[in-house]
Amino acid sequence: MAGFPDKFKLLLLLLVSACSLWPAAAVGGQSDRECVVLLHGLARTSASMTELETKLETAGYAIVNLSYPSRNFPVEELARSAVEEGLAACDSLGTSRVNFVTHSLGSILVRYYFGRNEDPRLHRVVMLGPPNQGSELVDALAELPGFELINGPSGEQLGTGSQSIVQELGPVNFDTGVIAGDQGINPLFAFIIPGPDDGKVSVSSTRVEGMKDHIVLPVTHTFMMFNNEVVDQVIHFLKSGQFDRPDP
Repeated sequence: MAGFPDKFKLLLLLLVSACSLWPAAAVGGQSDRECVVLLHGLARTSASMTELETKLETAGYAIVNLSYPSRNFPVEELARSAVEEGLAACDSLGTSRVNFVTHSLGSILVRYYFGRNEDPRLHRVVMLGPPNQGSELVDALAELPGFELINGPSGEQLGTGSQSIVQELGPVNFDTGVIAGDQGINPLFAFIIPGPDDGKVSVSSTRVEGMKDHIVLPVTHTFMMFNNEVVDQVIHFLKSGQFDRPDP
């Protein structure tokens, strides 16, 4: 260091100290941040999950918000392509743990994929309005002209009968929290769907064997992803493995 002015020596020492304190993830290692893959529902796009994306990023998560062609392929193909794309994207971000936040059909894709594939990276899953027991609306409307055109082959698989894809799915074997809504806004659909519903899926149908927690909020199926309380509950479950309830 001889020959350098004192101010340059000081600057060099500060740079060396900063590099030694820099997180390993910044120079090619794995990040301490967890990844969250967002999977939208039937006939939606990643735009429907932007509120979750923004607030989960603020909460410190690395986010992968995917669009997938929900009406073009059956559940089997969508599950493989969408879930594997999400896992690969999390890998590229250098994260070690992967979570999923899913809306409606996206929940069935995750159940189908991880019912057939183990992955040690999977940490927690939060499902919003999932038709885990199938949808009575699909039962009632599937035979109407134009149903397949509007909803595609995956939509036809979401009924409650023996031909439904959900009948092939077993209990969840990963930490799962389910958020159901009970604010249906269509009187005709409310007549078709038994019990409280969110306008598309009954509260009872959102339940799945093996889930860790379940909560019902005053929200609708279509817009629940934008609700502040829903987003707060998603974050709480991802961090703690349970939903936030007032103390008795």
